[in-house]
Amino acid sequence: MKVSEVLNKEEIAYFSRKSDWRGLGVILNTWASILILFFIVSVWTNAITIIALLLLLPGRMLALAVISHDCGHKVLFKSEKLNFIVGQYFSANLVFTDLTDYATSHRQHHKLAGTDQDPDLPNYQHYPVEKSSFKRKIIRDITGQTGYKLLHYVIRSALQYRHKEQRQFAWPFVKELFIQGVFALFVSLAFTPTLYLIWLGTFFTSYMIIVRLRQLAEHASVPNLYDPDPRQNTRTVIARWWEKLILAPNNVNFHVEHHFMASVPCYRLAEFHQHLQDKGVYKNTVITKGYPRLLKQLITP
Repeated sequence: MKVSEVLNKEEIAYFSRKSDWRGLGVILNTWASILILFFIVSVWTNAITIIALLLLLPGRMLALAVISHDCGHKVLFKSEKLNFIVGQYFSANLVFTDLTDYATSHRQHHKLAGTDQDPDLPNYQHYPVEKSSFKRKIIRDITGQTGYKLLHYVIRSALQYRHKEQRQFAWPFVKELFIQGVFALFVSLAFTPTLYLIWLGTFFTSYMIIVRLRQLAEHASVPNLYDPDPRQNTRTVIARWWEKLILAPNNVNFHVEHHFMASVPCYRLAEFHQHLQDKGVYKNTVITKGYPRLLKQLITP
């Protein structure tokens, strides 16, 4: 399925339009929700607010990851410079990612999706899996084993900066740790150091589950992982309001639409989905409704 077979030039231009104001709205909404959560817990510290923070914080982290994703595609803002600054220092580095490295790898994923050369294939090619296997993966995530491997890799890579010949490789990891330090200082001064420790602990535990589910929602157990048609190798999940808070912020659930036309910013994906639906593009496509139904598709009976 080619874009030109479905959309005319006017439609392509309309859905590819970038808006600095709407991009700014996405970043402000995401950061406002994070700071409001911190404020509520710091002022009214009790079991209810802490549980709410632990439940909602992973989704806010994923929202930052989605912002860096769109900035990597250079579609959140009109300005390439703004895409880089926001994508690197106000989103990607906060989730231990380097925007440039991520964008380079992600472009390869788009280019090779639907083939056995897709660099992300190991993340989802063996699904569906048995319930016991899926359970082991979730336990590794929630107990911090997955997160520990990531943290160990980031720190070990950053330490390579001591060696002159490794500095180009190490520099992105040094920046990630520096931005984490700046964020830790800000949270400590504005609220309390405990909140940054909760942020860090959440990232290396429950957020690992959210990231796993995001990857699996997008490409695992799809009709045909080796078909170049995004309706076959990719999945869109229709998310409920509460799922959008935790599992699908910033329209990340509309992934078929994103693979069909990566120039569409996240703030236009819902409208783009409806437009494709109205044109009959999904006539023979199964659209997953809700993440509980997704889980059934990921696990063998």
